[in-house]
Amino acid sequence: MYAEFLGLSFEVLQARDGTQALDAMQQRVPALVITDFSLPGIDGFELTRRIRVNASTQHVPVICLSGYSGDRYEEQARQVGCDRVLEKPCLPDQLAKVAREMAERGRPA
Repeated sequence: MYAEFLGLSFEVLQARDGTQALDAMQQRVPALVITDFSLPGIDGFELTRRIRVNASTQHVPVICLSGYSGDRYEEQARQVGCDRVLEKPCLPDQLAKVAREMAERGRPA
């Protein structure tokens, strides 16, 4: 649902898991990554950590969008380098607004 809505305003590339996302980023560095904490194989925490240690993607803003909530998850997300955490359910227009702002601004130095 989110990818379909965001596709109205952005070029959206989807990955079914963290491994596929990392493979796709080797081909093309995105302006922004939106991930969930819960992914098959490489979860969203590990995906974000790998994005941060890769010189070609370390500058890419990352939004973690997840049904998991609470300080524990938010702190873990920030520790691995996530720039923003949004809790599901999140209205698609709210996600689009945050995504637009982050893609335009880039990752804070």
